[in-house]
Amino acid sequence: MPFIPHTEDDIREMLGVIGVDSIEQLFDEIPSGLKIEALSGVPPALSEMEIQRLMRERAARDEGHLNFIGAGAYEHHIPAAVWEVTTRGEFYSAYTPYQAEASQGTLQLIYEYQSMMAALTGMDVSNASLYDGASAMAEAALMAVRANRASNSGRILVPATVNPAYRRVAHSIAGGQGLEFETVPYCREAGVTLPEALRAWDDADVTALVIQQPNFFGGYEDVAAMTDWARAKGALVIAVVNPISLALLEAPGTWGENGADIACGEGQPLGVPLSSGGPYFGFLACRQALVRQMPGRIVGRTVDLDGRSGFALTLQAREQHIRRSKATSNICTNQGLMVTAATIYMSLLGAEGLARVAAACVANTAELVGRLGSIQGVRRTFSGPYFHESVLSFDHPVAPLLEALAERGILGGYDLSRDYPELGHALLLCATETRTTTDIETYFQALDDVLRHARVA
Repeated sequence: MPFIPHTEDDIREMLGVIGVDSIEQLFDEIPSGLKIEALSGVPPALSEMEIQRLMRERAARDEGHLNFIGAGAYEHHIPAAVWEVTTRGEFYSAYTPYQAEASQGTLQLIYEYQSMMAALTGMDVSNASLYDGASAMAEAALMAVRANRASNSGRILVPATVNPAYRRVAHSIAGGQGLEFETVPYCREAGVTLPEALRAWDDADVTALVIQQPNFFGGYEDVAAMTDWARAKGALVIAVVNPISLALLEAPGTWGENGADIACGEGQPLGVPLSSGGPYFGFLACRQALVRQMPGRIVGRTVDLDGRSGFALTLQAREQHIRRSKATSNICTNQGLMVTAATIYMSLLGAEGLARVAAACVANTAELVGRLGSIQGVRRTFSGPYFHESVLSFDHPVAPLLEALAERGILGGYDLSRDYPELGHALLLCATETRTTTDIETYFQALDDVLRHARVA
């Protein structure tokens, strides 16, 4: 509560009514050994004026940095209208639809969102989102095991080029439920998964194959060949995709001869600010034949007894989300709000606007990579084409370089040494449509200077 109105007299009167002398007596059943005298990590109380000043000072720390980090969360321009509409009371205060039919406005918005996501991914049906992209991939793997009755192994093939955070989350969520995640190696020269790498599983029972496009390095996988290989084995295909890239790249629903079975990913690029890591939302879409196995919420359009159009949750019982270990992920109110923003963002930009954003990202990253690659000791790590991320290799450790750049107001990229130590001093960097030629030149000058000092040292 922002304000607690009880005076000391009010508190004494209430304690008198219930027959105790102090508030502490209400907790006398707690053993003394479990109690602490004070919260040492909590600073002294501040007034409202002091709190406002503190928050402004903290917020100011986030200003002024040029961001070249991607790695699954991206800084895109968000039109002002997106959050002006999203934060209107009727959207901002709307709770996750449990008694859903009473919330026709929320349901209509979700229905529009589902329609756009189905069109973007080329799939038949979309749900009303999940927690984030990583948990969406984990849920897609569990969904594949439920849906692929012909497979008994629970074996999910995951290329090493899939976002490492997604792989860790999948292990955490689904690893204890009988699923086996096996890693497919990548080509060190091109930074992609070669279709022939899948031949090691030619004689194995494979439940599903995960394909990220563009992959974590920004490169383009041979999605047609990989999808057709999985289909020939009777394995399902799980596509992990960046929604912005789908404005230019082939939709998962058309990969290979028959398309992917499930498409999922992170919805943050669609009008959701970085916000220090969340809340974001995950999207998940699939072919019609798999809809009964889909987690999350699905909104359908119908008519009432009088023939009037309306919206309702459909195809799923609420109870499926609360069945202990067999439960599937649900949508929370935060994710519902992010979906609202994404729906408005996609409505405002339309197909042409999304394509322009994607094209600008590709062009800016190409300019960035070309400029930085001209510095002595910096080279491209992989030879293949890329979307709006690429990997550069350095003749010095990346971590101190990033620290030096941060001191100059530049967030230079993502250090790959922890997740891909075999790449040596490698940096994943990104340039979205928000970066200008001046920004790129600023990064170039700063990095060139930092490397010069590093060589002298």
